[in-house]
Amino acid sequence: MANQRRLIGIIDRPGLDRDALAETIARGEFAVVAAERIEDLPIETELIVAHSRAVPAHEWPALTARLPTMVVSESRLDSDLLKAVDAGMVDYIIDPLRHGDILRRMIGKVIDNRRLAEEHEQDRVNLAELNETLETHLAMLRLDQQAGGHIQRKLLPVRPQTIAGVTYDYWLAPSLYLSGDFLDFHRYDERFSVFYFADVSGHGASSAFVTVLLKYLCNHWLGEWDGQDPERLPPTWLDKLNQELMDTGIGKHATLFVGVIDHARRYLHYSMGAQMPMPLLVADGEVSTLPGEGMPVGLFPGVEYPSLGIALPQDFRLWLCSDGILECLSGDTLDLRLKELERLVLTSTDLVALRGSLALGDVPDNDEDAVIQRAPGHEELPDDLTIMTLNGFGDDNA
Repeated sequence: MANQRRLIGIIDRPGLDRDALAETIARGEFAVVAAERIEDLPIETELIVAHSRAVPAHEWPALTARLPTMVVSESRLDSDLLKAVDAGMVDYIIDPLRHGDILRRMIGKVIDNRRLAEEHEQDRVNLAELNETLETHLAMLRLDQQAGGHIQRKLLPVRPQTIAGVTYDYWLAPSLYLSGDFLDFHRYDERFSVFYFADVSGHGASSAFVTVLLKYLCNHWLGEWDGQDPERLPPTWLDKLNQELMDTGIGKHATLFVGVIDHARRYLHYSMGAQMPMPLLVADGEVSTLPGEGMPVGLFPGVEYPSLGIALPQDFRLWLCSDGILECLSGDTLDLRLKELERLVLTSTDLVALRGSLALGDVPDNDEDAVIQRAPGHEELPDDLTIMTLNGFGDDNA
């Protein structure tokens, strides 16, 4: 089916000149209708070609405001032509009957430009509507993330806590509302306390879901433990969690440290899965890394995790940090940053002191309102940052 010819309106006085102008325009791809007034043109008219002699000067603004208007004249010295130019016509041509090809090309170009402008305006309107929809969805997502972050923080243990002479404390700062870092600690009975420290790959909702799974599984496994063979509990947990993450197929893995403190013997049974940085033990004015290593949890099937242990002195401080802390340390290499961390934990008496020595910027303390007000989270932090300390033994009867 042939395309409908575009309708061009001519405003001019009746006569041979108007008929000749209409014939000149109609030789192209246009249909032409002639009239003396714009009110007499069909609504389908896309462009007006008006002769300067046919339109009073005071009507030019109204004419050009309704439709794109070209002006024709026989002379550049025509005063009415100048008035039309001042009123905002889109183009003009002198002696149109001699320049019919140019006139038709100009008409086609003006119509094409107008259609492009209308399409751009419609695109702008559509884009504004899409942006409004996106803002609405982002606001809903932000509320969901805030609610999820609130729930996740409620799953964390109360801090600080002292269990049989060992004081547990921590500080967790998500880079978004939800965190891939997680930790927990429990008194099992009068003799044992159990804790773990996890850093799930990535951050945000998917990593936070894994921390919820971790919380559920560890509570379940702790409920099944009979208090025997404490040295087997940490590697068993890591083995089971490794299998759980492999079975889910969600593509998430974690670094993990699991510890069981035998308060009667002052002994730490532990196992680890690719913990980075390594846990740091401060005692007798010296700092040392806990010995041992292990594979990441959730990456490889059939991994055997080590059963490790170390005697704890009367006064000690054990530091566990997620790898987000490495971004807040000075040093051009990993080794230099780890050395800097050792120096800082050796001179820090508590969490507040260590936080004060890190390059954290304007990051608030573990305060939920502060986190929510700083949407979308701690923008200064490129990754989740968590620090956990165990201080003991202090008052053994606590």
